[in-house]
Parts: sequence; structure tokens; C-alpha cells
Amino acid sequence: MKLPPTNNERTFSEDEIIVSKTDLSGHITYANRVFLDVALYTESEVLGSPHSLVRHPEMPRSIFILLWDTIQEKHEIFAYVKNMAKNGDFYWVFAHVTPSYAANGEITGFHSNRRLPRRDAIEKVDSLYRELLAEENKHDDRKQGMNAGYDKLVALLKDSGTSYDEFVHSL
Repeated sequence: MKLPPTNNERTFSEDEIIVSKTDLSGHITYANRVFLDVALYTESEVLGSPHSLVRHPEMPRSIFILLWDTIQEKHEIFAYVKNMAKNGDFYWVFAHVTPSYAANGEITGFHSNRRLPRRDAIEKVDSLYRELLAEENKHDDRKQGMNAGYDKLVALLKDSGTSYDEFVHSL
């Protein structure tokens, strides 16, 4: 059973990298020691579990639409993500997610390296994510809310004349 979120932030050092791998459906097939230490899980608890195990409820699901669409189209993506540890504490990461390939070029899963994000970037992205989450929460139907948040993200990026990649790398 997951605990409710706390206001306690967990962190890790700048020279550490959180690494995980998933299968095609997003179930964890590998997690390094940094991932386990920061998220407060054991290897047996995470292996085979959906990566959403560490999803923080304040993280807009619309960002994950963008992430999944991008990596399933065989592209990498960088994203700021707010995660939740087993005890309810939160931690921010700057994630780089890429598809993993078989020798024949087929996607076999996904690989993510996550670094400690800059504090000023978190402040900027947190504001956007709160706006997207508010849009998502206006809808009783979760899927409609997620799609509405995604549409809002696309509109905001279009209005600013930038792509998500450009936005993320400008922070």
C-alpha cells in the first residue's frame, strides 16, 4: 500500500545517476542502487513492477503521454519528473529516456538515466506542471483530463513558439 505524499524532499548527489530499464509495457527490469536508495524500495519490490510505482500524484499525466509517444516513435526525450519514494517523500529528476533495441532494430524496452536537476529549473517546470495538473483535475474522467492537460501543453508550447525539447533544454 502506497503512503500519501509528504512534503519531505529526498535528494541525491550531483555525481550520482539513477538508472532503470523497463520492458515494452513499462515494467521495471533493472534498477541500480541509486534508484533503490532514493526511492526506498528493494530490488525485489521494483523488479516486474510498473515504473509508475514511483509516480508522484502531483506529476501531470499529460507529460507521460508526451514521454510515451516520443519513445515509442524511437526518439529520446528529456523531461523533468517529480517522483515519490515508498515512504511518500518526493524527489525531482532530470530524466533522459531512450528506447532499447534488439539487433534487428525492434524496440525491446526503455532505458532511463536520471540526474539531479538544477533548483531554478525545477521552479520553472513546477509552475507549468501545476497548471497542467489543474487542467487535468477539472475533468471527472481521468482520461479526458489527461488529454485536456496534453492539449493545454501543446497549446502553451505553440503559443510560445517552442517545442517541448527546446523548452526543457532552455531551463
